[in-house]
Amino acid sequence: MNALPEPTVVIVPGLRDHIADHWQSLLADTLWKVAIVPPLERDGLSLAARVAALDAVLADIDGPVVLVAHSAGVMITVHWAHQSDRPVLGALLATPPDFETPLPQGYPTAEELAANGWTPIPRRRLPFPSIVAASSTDPLATARRVAGMAEVWGSRLVDLGDVGHLNPAAGYGPWPRAQELLDELLDGPVAVRRTGAPSEEPVSSATLAQGR
Repeated sequence: MNALPEPTVVIVPGLRDHIADHWQSLLADTLWKVAIVPPLERDGLSLAARVAALDAVLADIDGPVVLVAHSAGVMITVHWAHQSDRPVLGALLATPPDFETPLPQGYPTAEELAANGWTPIPRRRLPFPSIVAASSTDPLATARRVAGMAEVWGSRLVDLGDVGHLNPAAGYGPWPRAQELLDELLDGPVAVRRTGAPSEEPVSSATLAQGR
């Protein structure tokens, strides 16, 4: 019997897009089959444009996928999931922001977020297994609000403790537990590491990260 193909890990960044020392970028560098949702050249705050960008990446991938989203990328993923019937093996949803509560200075206002389609936050069960990785000290969402999101999405909640917003400003940087949670989510390794022998040729797509 043929083994199932290795899934492609699809990285869904937040509003700040690609940051070289972000844990998502560092995780992508370790994986053989990985795609990253590219930055938008226009309409950067538009949820519809962000969802369309994720959908375009997924349309280019044959075979199973698993999603790794951080911050606003979690909201992009959740909104996309309720608009698409594309199968997904699972999703790691790290530190979702609470866009229904005013954010700290320097972030979009509640009015800007509403005008661009980010609110209300979807409150329906996701159609695939998911883990919500929550911080107890996230400046963009209280632990209680994130726990509520995990509950309505049908996600397993993992308390990471004091990790801030799990971004370089909070010291992450490398976050080895991302790979651990991915493996745990799918009951086994989700992708062949670049240090190992690939199970098949890398996926051919302009959006895929190959030898970065």
